Amino acid sequence: MLPIITLSLTLLASSLVLAYETTLGFNSAAVIETRTLDEIYQAALAEGGTVTLWHGGDETNQQDTMKQAFESRFPGMMLNLTVDLSKYHNGKLDQQLAANNVHVDSVILQTLHDYPRWTQEGALLHYAPKGFDQIHPAFRDTTAAWYGVYVFGWSFVWNMDKINVSLAEFADVLRPELKNKLVLTYPNDDDAVLYAFDLILGQYGNGWLDALLAQNPRWVRGTATPASILSQENTIWAATFTSITGLSPPHPLKATYPTGPFVTWPQTAAIPKDAPHPEGAKLLHNWILSEEFQGPRGWSVRQDVPDPEGFPLPSLMKMPGTNPTDFARWMADRAKVDRLRLWFESKLGTAQGSSPLVDDL
Repeated sequence: MLPIITLSLTLLASSLVLAYETTLGFNSAAVIETRTLDEIYQAALAEGGTVTLWHGGDETNQQDTMKQAFESRFPGMMLNLTVDLSKYHNGKLDQQLAANNVHVDSVILQTLHDYPRWTQEGALLHYAPKGFDQIHPAFRDTTAAWYGVYVFGWSFVWNMDKINVSLAEFADVLRPELKNKLVLTYPNDDDAVLYAFDLILGQYGNGWLDALLAQNPRWVRGTATPASILSQENTIWAATFTSITGLSPPHPLKATYPTGPFVTWPQTAAIPKDAPHPEGAKLLHNWILSEEFQGPRGWSVRQDVPDPEGFPLPSLMKMPGTNPTDFARWMADRAKVDRLRLWFESKLGTAQGSSPLVDDL
């Protein structure tokens, strides 16, 4: 009989993710989709008509429009959607992989550093949807294990009923009119916000952060939270640069991208190799990458999909002030990310409050 300690260690080891070297397996050739969207749809229906998606975000209803559009476009299909912070989804997927009990079909997350690791562990399906070859090369894995599906980026957002200013560069948030009126996401609670602050301080230096803190901003969890708060009537909070509203938010909000360095990135998708509904996941990914989905959104991850008619900005790769390929490189240096997070924590304290999914803000 094994000693108790030895037996415990053996059981513990068996419960951990078994990462292994896949390079010399020479088994990473991608399956290239040749079927029509309708053919994949029929296969997904025959499989059970369900697809479970874990999507990064900080409000439970953030992807309701996608769910409604998918289920309307493909009658009989059910998109079982869960929105949570990407930094929480990734650990839950790791648990499923460790237990050899994967029950998610698709992940679309902000934690870009996880995808190469999962690929190396052999956890992802090497599958190239229609349009994969048109995705910008920096947004996709060469073996089709993962790929960007749409572009996100932080913008200035302000309430025109509360302040009579226009925001164009990060020096503008230091104007006296914005004292006690800024609402911002903790950079030590969201890596994409942390990257934004890293870029800003790289341009303006530590003095900018000291001046920002003197503006007495309100710090919150979640990147949807600032826009929600400054939309509220009868409050002082009027502006943010850590949210996404699109360039045509509802009145009285106004949004612009900064002229200085700002963050854009490809929100990235993958299908776990052992997904229980792979045909459903393939249908979802092919639909998201289709021209019918990509075309109206503004900047596309596909190089062959033009911006919508009348779109007011240059194409993504020509947009001044941002490099959407760089966030993945920055995210991969986890030691640097952790140092920055702790440095900001020393300035701001730990992020306070409940998860933004349950805080009612």
